[in-house]
Amino acid sequence: MRQFIVLGHEAPTSDDFALDDIAGGAGRLDVLCRCVTSAFFLSHDIREAVRVHLVLRDEFTVTFDGRTLRRLNPDERSTAALVRNALAEREEAIGHQPVETSPGVSLTRRGFEPTLDDAARGGTVVQLHEDGDPVVDVEPPENPVFVLSDHDDFAEREADLLAETADERVRLGPERLHADHAITVAHNYLDTDGFERY
Repeated sequence: MRQFIVLGHEAPTSDDFALDDIAGGAGRLDVLCRCVTSAFFLSHDIREAVRVHLVLRDEFTVTFDGRTLRRLNPDERSTAALVRNALAEREEAIGHQPVETSPGVSLTRRGFEPTLDDAARGGTVVQLHEDGDPVVDVEPPENPVFVLSDHDDFAEREADLLAETADERVRLGPERLHADHAITVAHNYLDTDGFERY
């Protein structure tokens, strides 16, 4: 299982946002939606052994699970609709118990730390960061948990938590990448066994 945790620092925590303005009025939800589609979509197929956790303002986490995921389309608006539908059920999310809001999509009332702790069980936590070790020097982990931030840098508290928790801190190349592009490169790194097999 490959997992991606994406922190949405300005993301909405309620369902009262317009799908026509997810790049502005919805706190750059467009960035998170692109991460979801990059994590799951192949040409004419979907990756089933993938789980994406969108942490919304350290308050809620929307999880997409490729094993049971349905109704995901490769466009930002429909992905944002799945997030909005999940947030519409936020009153049903009690404690850390998830509420399934669509096949393969669930919402929990938890922030970054408990989401990271849960995902890290049995996995290798990998922080994708421009100051990390070159990815070509790192053995591809079997059950990676990649942690990325949205268009904002990690907050100090998040960076401290990652410093304590991350097994690896890697960079994917010499240039800074958008989070969704980083996910695509990370997939290719794993698909090709560290860029050694094609």
